[in-house]
Amino acid sequence: MSTGLEKEVPVNNDPESQLQEKTGATDADSPADRSVTSAEQNVQAEPAKPPYNPWADPSSFPDGGTQAWLTVLGGFCCLFNSWGWINCIGVFQDYYMDVPLRQYSASTVAWIPAVETFFMLACGPFAGYIFDNYGPRYLLLVGSFMHVFGLMMTSLSTEYYQFMLSQGVCSAIGACFLFSPAMACISTWFYKRRGMAIGICAAGSSLGGVIFPIIVSHMINETGFGWAMRTCAFLILFNCIIAILTLRSRIPPAGRKFELMAFVRPMQEVPLLLTTAAVFFFYWGMFPVMSFITAVGNGRGMSLQLAQYLVSILNAGSIFGRTLPGILGDKIGRFNVMIAFCTMTCIFMLAIWIPAKSNAGQLVFAPLFGFSSGAAIGLTPALIAQISPIREIGIRTGAVFAAGAIGALTGSPIGGALISRDNGGYLYMQLFGGCCCIVGVLFFLAARINIAGLELKKKV
Repeated sequence: MSTGLEKEVPVNNDPESQLQEKTGATDADSPADRSVTSAEQNVQAEPAKPPYNPWADPSSFPDGGTQAWLTVLGGFCCLFNSWGWINCIGVFQDYYMDVPLRQYSASTVAWIPAVETFFMLACGPFAGYIFDNYGPRYLLLVGSFMHVFGLMMTSLSTEYYQFMLSQGVCSAIGACFLFSPAMACISTWFYKRRGMAIGICAAGSSLGGVIFPIIVSHMINETGFGWAMRTCAFLILFNCIIAILTLRSRIPPAGRKFELMAFVRPMQEVPLLLTTAAVFFFYWGMFPVMSFITAVGNGRGMSLQLAQYLVSILNAGSIFGRTLPGILGDKIGRFNVMIAFCTMTCIFMLAIWIPAKSNAGQLVFAPLFGFSSGAAIGLTPALIAQISPIREIGIRTGAVFAAGAIGALTGSPIGGALISRDNGGYLYMQLFGGCCCIVGVLFFLAARINIAGLELKKKV
């Protein structure tokens, strides 16, 4: 009830007057003082936002242009030289077992291509650190020298340790220094069409996987092993020159100091950790196929001359398998496409390769496996870039592929040991590879669910 004694309090709707009342400012305060006080209040009221990064802004990516496509050309040459060379390890596995290292078991010989693949992937974090802080040039120069020099020394090798050091270590480290900057550079130029650009680049590895086995198998018979290796080394040198002239990063080097936690910190993020586990298991099961497909074909009645072409046929299929997933991934989601293609790989391994006893069965399996498994190499850098800051793309890509390196290192020797355990049969090795790939698919699926949930139609 009103007593008539209450004094009416005026309502002040003027923002400036309200500010004076809250801060104690008077008309005597200068405008500058009032603006400072207002700024201080805003700072206290709102949390500080991270500084704007023009390099990470999606609108800043050109997604095309002369230099961007020249970078794709340079990356194509780098993948031709690195993964293209690694993809023909099945030819060397079979040749070493038959000629210079026939006194060793299949499992022992398998360590040479396994170590080669391991060093090409395991040096990725170190190569990624150099790329993030100094750019691609030093990596390309050192990598070109080591890759070519290692293969030249392989052409002169006769003992097990010589093959291991020259091809398994020196050449492989050089291949890593070519592969790592290629993937990282392309990710800095493309955003919306990143999957397509990386897929085109990755097709270089498939083309190399087609050409190198043909060169090696033909020239071994015609000119000998030494000149076969030297010819491949000269071809690699030519492609390295093109890469040095064309491969560029859009982002200037960061110039950060070395920090060990920079390699560990990304693994605290669940999507990247799950993706890393997926790559490890899938590579663990995939590389025994690439190492022993020639031996399996020959062991099941195929002539050695025809069996040597299985590696080229596999890589011919992967030309489309490393290009198409990137294009589809840009449209319907890269994780979605990776899961679909890796699932097809498991089916082909378990439902076609195991029961395939005839030449026709082996010839059908090789291109199908190459097509479906191509995404595991061609699309993986795009997945990493999708869940990573662009400034850390080199280190993160290297860290994930380093985990894959452990799978590649141990997968082929385990496959060789399982062949021996099976008394020369291949079923144990094939089951091991197929089951490991299934586990890899499950981890890819877990990463996708962690990012976007269970909604199947969502582009991830």
